[in-house]
Amino acid sequence: MCKIYNPGENEVRALDHVNLEINQGEFVAIIGHSGSGKSTLMNMLGCLDVPTSGAYFLNGKDVSALKDNQLSEIRNQEIGFIFQGFNLIANLDALENVELPLIYRGIGKGERRRLAKAALTKVGLEKRMGHKPSEMSGGQQQRVAIARAIAAEPPVILADEPTGNLDSASTQEIMEILKGLHGAGRSVILITHDNEIAEQAKRVVRILDGKIVEDYYNERNGLL
Repeated sequence: MCKIYNPGENEVRALDHVNLEINQGEFVAIIGHSGSGKSTLMNMLGCLDVPTSGAYFLNGKDVSALKDNQLSEIRNQEIGFIFQGFNLIANLDALENVELPLIYRGIGKGERRRLAKAALTKVGLEKRMGHKPSEMSGGQQQRVAIARAIAAEPPVILADEPTGNLDSASTQEIMEILKGLHGAGRSVILITHDNEIAEQAKRVVRILDGKIVEDYYNERNGLL
C-alpha cells in the first residue's frame, strides 16, 4: 500500500508500496527513525487512517476503504492501543481510566468493573486501583494504560513507543508485560526507534523512507 501526502510536484510518499503480512499471535517490532514512515504505517495498521492506494486486510476483512465510523467500530473491537504519552484522564483513578473504553463498548457496569479489575491485576496494580495518575510513577501510569488496552481482550495490541518516557527499570517491566501478552496468544505490534527494544521482539521490520528495508525473525528469541 501507499500513503501519499500533497500529491503532485511536492508529494511526500510516507509509505511507498509497502507489502507486509503479520500472522495472528506474532510479536513484531516495527523500527525506524523519525520521518521513516513507521508512524504512518502504525496509523494504517491501527485503522486510524486509510491508504492512498492499495489494500489493508485485518482478520481477512478489507478495511482500507471503510468510512470513519466503521473504522472506529473496528478499532474498538479488534485493537488495544498503548501510547508513549499514557493518555490517562487526570481526574479519574486507575480503575475508572480502565473502565472508560468499556463504556463505549456498551459493556454493563458490573462486567466493566470485573474486566477492569482483572486487567489491572494482570499488570500488577491490584493495590493501586484507587490512585489517580498524579499519584503514580511513569511506569505505573503506563501499566494502567496497558490494562486499559487489554481489558476488553482485543486480539491485537498496538504499542506506539510505549517505553519512550520511561527509565530503564520501568522499560523492562513494560517489555515483560508485552511479552506475557504475546505468550497468552495476543498479536503484539510494537513501534519503536530503539534497536534494543526492537531486538526483544520475535520479528523485526525496519522501515526507511517509506519502504521496508529489512524483515527478519530474531534468532536470539528462539524462533528459528
